[in-house]
Amino acid sequence: MHTADNLMNGGQPAQPSNIVDINEQNAQQILIQGSQEKVVLIDFWADWCEPCKQLTPVLERIAGDYPDHLILAKINCEEQQAIASQFGVQSLPTIVVFKDGQPVDGLAGAQPESAIREMLAKYLPAPQDDALSQAQQALQEEDFEAAYTAAKQAYDLAPQDPQVRLVLADAAASIGHTDQALGLISDLTIADQDSYYQHIVAKIKLAEDAAQSPEIDALEAQLAEQPNDLSLKVELAIQYHQVKRHQEALDLLFEVLNEDINFQEGKKTTLDIINNLPAGDPLAAASRRKLYSMLY
Repeated sequence: MHTADNLMNGGQPAQPSNIVDINEQNAQQILIQGSQEKVVLIDFWADWCEPCKQLTPVLERIAGDYPDHLILAKINCEEQQAIASQFGVQSLPTIVVFKDGQPVDGLAGAQPESAIREMLAKYLPAPQDDALSQAQQALQEEDFEAAYTAAKQAYDLAPQDPQVRLVLADAAASIGHTDQALGLISDLTIADQDSYYQHIVAKIKLAEDAAQSPEIDALEAQLAEQPNDLSLKVELAIQYHQVKRHQEALDLLFEVLNEDINFQEGKKTTLDIINNLPAGDPLAAASRRKLYSMLY
């Protein structure tokens, strides 16, 4: 049975809260006051206009992507002729971007979704901005696992953005993923190699230097002499993990599990290392799949 909460007007789903039909009663509030806080995209349309009907789902999809930053204001030009005439609309469909109480951009005629998004991109935050801001805040607080998770989310949304690559590289170096950090900054242009870039390069070098210890040197020498000693491999894996050489730690542990799936604490140590990796880390996902395939 349909409830009043999600249905209206003869069983039709209610509009999202950031899609509004404009009339003389709410025009001032939405277009002038509303555009002080959010970007307003005005859609001038009419029932007889077939391109308008084709454009409607495109605009609603875009509005759905920016629920906190965009209002889609729909003006039916047949019913709201006075409002349409104030904007001097000459043809339908027409869309206008309103910001800070003023029209700042617009397009007339049928438009591809890419053109509309390109126009709006000048006024809306990029999809990766929130995650990038979270990552930068977490880096300042030295919560490097949280920084990595947020930076990876931003990177998944905008993998070519130089700032995103730098922040993810910073977080990656901070948790010991020095190879990943180097890969992220290796193809940045000279223009992107600013002081922050130099800071990350220095951080990678420090992380690499810190990743070797006398204990590791001794264990590596022992393992070279006794390459089949599973206990040594587990012990060295734990040392690798402590200096954030997670890939090498897991590689050693999988060697052990391949030899003897029930060897000592091999399974528990492997799972502990995987669970200690930050959310969104590709190494965690790949290693977890590998472990489960061995167990099941």
